[in-house]
Amino acid sequence: MEEDTKPILVPVGGDESNYGIMNIQFNPEDYKCKRPFHVEPTNIVSVNNDVQRVTEEASAMNKRIHYYSRLTSPADRALIAPDHVLPAPDEIYVYSPLGTAFKVDTCTDGYGKNSSLVTIFMIWNTMMGTSILSIPWGIKQAGFTSGIILILLMGILTLYCCYRVVKSRQIIPLIDTSNWEFPDVCKYYFGSFGQWSSLLFSMISLVGAMVVYWVLMSNFLFNTGKFIYNYVHDINVTDIVPGTNGSNKVICPSAASSHLPWNRSVVFSADNITGFTLFEKWWNKSQTVPFYLIAVLLPMLNLKSPSFFAKFNVLGTVSVVYLVLLVTVKAAHLGIHLEFHWFTENEFFVPEFRILFPQLTGVLTLAFFIHNCVITLLQNNRNQENNVRDLSIAYFLVGLTYLYVGVIIFASFPSPPLSKECIEQNFLDNFPSDDIMSFVARIFLLFQMMTVYPLLGYLARVQLLRQFFGNAYPSLFHVLALNLAIVGAGVAMARFYPNIGGIIRYSGATCGLAFVFVYPSLIYMISLHRAGQLTWPALIAHIFIILLGLANLIAQFLL
Repeated sequence: MEEDTKPILVPVGGDESNYGIMNIQFNPEDYKCKRPFHVEPTNIVSVNNDVQRVTEEASAMNKRIHYYSRLTSPADRALIAPDHVLPAPDEIYVYSPLGTAFKVDTCTDGYGKNSSLVTIFMIWNTMMGTSILSIPWGIKQAGFTSGIILILLMGILTLYCCYRVVKSRQIIPLIDTSNWEFPDVCKYYFGSFGQWSSLLFSMISLVGAMVVYWVLMSNFLFNTGKFIYNYVHDINVTDIVPGTNGSNKVICPSAASSHLPWNRSVVFSADNITGFTLFEKWWNKSQTVPFYLIAVLLPMLNLKSPSFFAKFNVLGTVSVVYLVLLVTVKAAHLGIHLEFHWFTENEFFVPEFRILFPQLTGVLTLAFFIHNCVITLLQNNRNQENNVRDLSIAYFLVGLTYLYVGVIIFASFPSPPLSKECIEQNFLDNFPSDDIMSFVARIFLLFQMMTVYPLLGYLARVQLLRQFFGNAYPSLFHVLALNLAIVGAGVAMARFYPNIGGIIRYSGATCGLAFVFVYPSLIYMISLHRAGQLTWPALIAHIFIILLGLANLIAQFLL
């Protein structure tokens, strides 16, 4: 028999709760996996320092649980005590490193402490990212009607695949998978190939997001600096770019690329000519601004812990809410401009169905992507039986947000005089730099991205360096080398390929092929086959899902 060296009293980590002076750490999600133990009453303390007693029944049950747990390996759940024989929650105690046991007065029968409402909000907040800026462009590429249909269908499809990810741990028999993430499930079914391939695709999603962030931060920083400089020096620059007149000006930057750089009217005093020329030289959207970000973000990436930046996660919610407000206000002033041309294109409107629709599906794959972290988010749900319901509600709200922003921007875009083809991959680019509401939106998004970027870098560092060195921070040299590579990719893209729609759909279709379409479907089919329950309809349906993911990836490189 295996030597009894595993301690009964196990210090637990996770969320910190300050109980008195001991600062004992207890994670409620460990309630069912760390069974209650017995301690002498003289060693039991509580917040109020009142005497706590352990019943004889609880003591005897603990001894039986301890005995049976030694008869099998920790991974074997065959002799794990079922929940209905455990003592009541008021007999649960957590070990303190100080040599005492603390009674958990607030322990509940659940894996986490978040309510369903908080869980839904967390998933919505996590999923809402930079893709929202490209949804109107994606609808334009697919066509208005087909764009709406694709958002609905992709939302349903990615939700189902996410559901399969959530259930993937539960279909593994006789193994305690309570602490597993989806890459662990992939390793169980596919061995080292599943482990390393899941790492590869996870890194693609992280690095792709970081590259998109760098391009957008360069864009927002450039426009913000331009607005401030022109306002301070009372400079009025009117580019000869197609656009509307009035206080709610909408422009078509893509049409400006054919104009020469001197085709503009600049109004300022003679004393400011030299200063303005120097400003344009050193404040260039692609030549200089992407490099300025290095001085700010590279030191932040090298910090051992990004916990400080996690405090600013609320900015993501504020940014999305403000974008919805901006879209609503702009639409109220611009009105609705729609004409339905089902298959033909004219000067101002696009067909309802276009062959370029895979560009939208590529964007949507990343827009609905949460599959690599959904298990972690749902583990903190107090009511585990509501996981599927809460996940579905969160997906519904995300899809509704995407639909609202995409449809309103597309429908209110002033055609004529501008063509719908003028809708930019970042719809904020359709508003001039001196637009006040757009300026505020860029400020919000810039600050939010500068706080999220170190978190993404930390996740990339943990996933990659821990696999190779067993440590997320092996040395400053290794961390610096990784961060320089990631930053270099962002600078290169901002410099030579500032195409956020392309980056989003390429990274989305690539990582989505593995985490959204292939792995969840394969794992489900394998589990059904091992249980002797695989049917032809299930086999055909899930092979079709895999083929859809493969076609989605291939189409990104053909269009």
